[in-house]
Amino acid sequence: MVKAKKFVLVNGFNNMPKEEDFKLVEEDLLGPQEGEFLAEALYLSVDPYMRAYAHQLKEGKTMIGVQVARILESNNKEFPVGKYVVGNFGWSTHTICNGLRSTTQSEVDHYPYVLPDIGQLPPSLGLGVLGLTGNTAYFGFTEICKPRAGETVVVTTAAGAVGSHVGQIAKIKGCRVIGITGSDEKCLWLKSIGFDAAINYKNANWINALSEATPRGIDCYFDNVGGEISSTIIQRMCTDGRVAVCGSISSYNCDVRQLPKATMIQPWIVFHQLEIKGFVSNNWSRRWMEGIKENLKWVQEGRLRYKETITDGFENMPKAFIGLLKGENIGKAIVKV
Repeated sequence: MVKAKKFVLVNGFNNMPKEEDFKLVEEDLLGPQEGEFLAEALYLSVDPYMRAYAHQLKEGKTMIGVQVARILESNNKEFPVGKYVVGNFGWSTHTICNGLRSTTQSEVDHYPYVLPDIGQLPPSLGLGVLGLTGNTAYFGFTEICKPRAGETVVVTTAAGAVGSHVGQIAKIKGCRVIGITGSDEKCLWLKSIGFDAAINYKNANWINALSEATPRGIDCYFDNVGGEISSTIIQRMCTDGRVAVCGSISSYNCDVRQLPKATMIQPWIVFHQLEIKGFVSNNWSRRWMEGIKENLKWVQEGRLRYKETITDGFENMPKAFIGLLKGENIGKAIVKV
């Protein structure tokens, strides 16, 4: 028997989540039965999507999230003892799992899976550039924006895990890349990993800076933020521009009955014949390992750099999550158990 710890949701979020919205509880887990395995969490992912999807959780349920865990016991030959497994196990220190992936006619869930061989790289990357973050960036940008060498690309929340990854892929594809972020420190980091320009949207003259950085307009926009910032960027897009809508972090903490207003963008969509498409990473579940393989190659070649903001201690999951929503991280936010 194993004593597991987990965070359950005790209050539905009202605007910005608070630490008291979560409760740390313990439960006893029996050993794995036939076809099951027992996994112990090593690293847990902290992502903006958790805020967007948490409203689907009932109070008292384990908070959602992906983790890299080590298999302690197994009665499933596809998940051997000692291997690292990437699973959608939520905010829990230990999990009993049957290893089955849910399947529908249109979609296959990619979790759980054994982390492929990544050499001497840290297993935490299975949550970042070699996991959900990396594949969100890889497929969302390459499949929807379809970048071409010489084009201008703008990325919002550019110093976050997905945004910084997208910008580097754009550089690999031969594009000019402008990152929009929330501090001068983050702007400096973006330039250090190859962004051609980085703009702090909290500066009063950020719109002028965007105009100066995109004199010929914008061909591709990878949108993580939504709201008025996105409306401003879309107004500068070229004919036949492409927009990949990954998230809308500007509205996640807002009351759905009082969402912030943004400038109407339909005239620019029509006149410039823009293609705007939202997506979720599960669209490419059947190609999941393809994305990991390509991102791994770029990391090994030194063409794709990463940064992790690591919080120590499972008990600090709520703190790390709230910090992410406040923009305190650079790169991938992770909790180390």
